[in-house]
Amino acid sequence: MAESSTYESSTYHERHARAAETFAIFVPGVDPERVAGSLARRLGALGTFAFDVVGEMWARPELSRRDRSLIVVSTLAAQARDEELELHAGVALRNGLTRVEIEEIVVTVAAYAGFPAAMAANRRVDAALRAAEGGEALGDRTPAVAKSDAERDRDGADVYTVISRGRRGDDTASHLAHLSDSLGDVGVLAYRWGFGEIWARDELARRDRSLVVIAILVALGASPELAVHVPAGIEHGLTREEIEAAITHLALYSGFPRAVEAMRATREAFARLDE
Repeated sequence: MAESSTYESSTYHERHARAAETFAIFVPGVDPERVAGSLARRLGALGTFAFDVVGEMWARPELSRRDRSLIVVSTLAAQARDEELELHAGVALRNGLTRVEIEEIVVTVAAYAGFPAAMAANRRVDAALRAAEGGEALGDRTPAVAKSDAERDRDGADVYTVISRGRRGDDTASHLAHLSDSLGDVGVLAYRWGFGEIWARDELARRDRSLVVIAILVALGASPELAVHVPAGIEHGLTREEIEAAITHLALYSGFPRAVEAMRATREAFARLDE
């Protein structure tokens, strides 16, 4: 399904007005027109587009501003875009994400973009949270629950059954055998840690974690994995329109080549669902 706003036509002043609404949130307490003028003077055409194109995209109705913050923070964390991540973590708080949810994005990044990216992201998120809370230090965080492999397997089965759309039943031994045969120890680690621990956490709703993972895959150019995670996102409550809107938004943060490949992979996934 294409976005409903794709073919609508607006005047420049209408688009600019919508962008101004976004920058009133990005830079609170400052007249958006002052921001637009400053960007244009300092950056020329890049600054004009940063205000008008980026700002207008954030105002589109297909995704809430909260969801847009969710995917942008995920993307910037996966890409290790330090300064932009710190800025957008603060914006995310103003758009309705909680501290716990933002921190959980970083936990998910560890699995899908690696620990180095997650550790770097954590430092920038901490800086944004300290600024928002007005303190020099954050309180201690809650550690992960200590689980046996049997407990990881139990919780992994619950997640994997949904993600695999029940094609392999709900038997843990069958799941592990399939993943081990096809992916070796990577499959076992994905099942026990990725599904059995990270996906089993309730700090993010599964619908939101699906959106985070899709954003990370777009950011990394890992389009083939969308064949798994797009259907999983639908199982977790995302709509096709929301998934396409997320990829469209990420064209501005990951570039058109990766967004184009992601959209192709996503529409192929939709087509397989319709077969």
